[in-house]
Amino acid sequence: MDIIIPALGDFDSIEVIEILVVKGDIVKKEDGLITLETDKASMDVPAPESGKIESITIKEGDFVKQGDKIGKLTVNTEEKNNTKTVTKETEDNKSEIVDKIPEPKVSNQEITSKPNHQSNNKLPKIDEASFSSAHASPSVRKFARELGVNLIDVEGTGIKFRILKDDIKAFVKSILSGSRKEGHGLPKVAAYDYSKFGEIETKQLTKIQQISGPRLQASWINLPHVTQHDLADITDIEAARIKLKSLKKNKNIKISPLAYVIKACAEVIKDFERINSSLSEDGKQIIIKKYINIGFAADTENGLVVPVIKDVKNKSLIEIASELMTLSKQAREGKLSLQNMEGATFTISSLGGIGGTAFTPIVNAPEVAILGLSRSSIQPIWDGGEFQPRLMLPLSFSYDHRVIDGAYAVRFTTALCNQLKDKKLLTKRN
Repeated sequence: MDIIIPALGDFDSIEVIEILVVKGDIVKKEDGLITLETDKASMDVPAPESGKIESITIKEGDFVKQGDKIGKLTVNTEEKNNTKTVTKETEDNKSEIVDKIPEPKVSNQEITSKPNHQSNNKLPKIDEASFSSAHASPSVRKFARELGVNLIDVEGTGIKFRILKDDIKAFVKSILSGSRKEGHGLPKVAAYDYSKFGEIETKQLTKIQQISGPRLQASWINLPHVTQHDLADITDIEAARIKLKSLKKNKNIKISPLAYVIKACAEVIKDFERINSSLSEDGKQIIIKKYINIGFAADTENGLVVPVIKDVKNKSLIEIASELMTLSKQAREGKLSLQNMEGATFTISSLGGIGGTAFTPIVNAPEVAILGLSRSSIQPIWDGGEFQPRLMLPLSFSYDHRVIDGAYAVRFTTALCNQLKDKKLLTKRN
């Protein structure tokens, strides 16, 4: 039989974020087959009948709607025909089975001494508040609750750090073997009843904030952050950018300052390969990426998202500006696909349109560096004979000190400042 997407409520199409089965899997009726996610919630598409998966014709990142065929299932007709019989026999024999179960006899001494024989390797108690906000599908939540696992303690290895069943199994194994201790090992912030001081209002975090929050916390805790601040003179390149922007052929393209910072970073990263790397899992090697994909933080109503411009080193400034404009629009409209948000090797966070003079951006692990941009301003710069008014752009470069040391970081920001002075950057392709 065909596996068909059921009614999805008010949604026309929803993204597939996880495939829970593969060809050949045996499933029971109502078992989850795929997981769909909107900006508000995630849901599993259940198996319509018990049987064997013959095919799944979609992949993660696809969008589906009500009535779409996503695969085929060979129905277990024997189990289907026996369902009513088994149910009836179960009901008829229920009282008889209950009568045969002996009442357990436990002495007062056993009850008193029992706690002393329990293992210390116990699963942590479920925290309902954090459990409900964990990034996991309904079927995984059910599995975790059956095992008594608090999802907030489980590190997800799926797409967007989604928690998978295998993650829960690994977590339980580590607890029972004693290789993992309960909790995060960090002191908790004290809880307060704020209402006793005055009126309060509680608002739910957006789905994006619930997902990104734990990731940012994990990056801040696990990566030794250092931030290098510098000022780039963009006076000449800004004048050239405005001139380029005014050309008739570019009238439909918004050539923002961020576009040429992205291009400048790509040019400089070619000579600073550690900026474009990741640390191996065992911490003994760095993985150098020969491609340069730059993500940029986009502010939306639901929170920050990071679209990614691929293969930046082989694109012109106009191509980068055009892609930047398209991805920014998709981000604001909530239409970014998974492919548009993965694969970044370096990230830029620009707050220049809002204000500020400096900040400490958090590295987007597993990347090892991130560049923050604040608002540019006219400042008096000494040229050796007199002060000249120059447009200066504040740079805040955060990096993972395990991979990048201070001298390497300063050389990078100095090279970047020099690159941003070069008007030839506007016409350079690679």
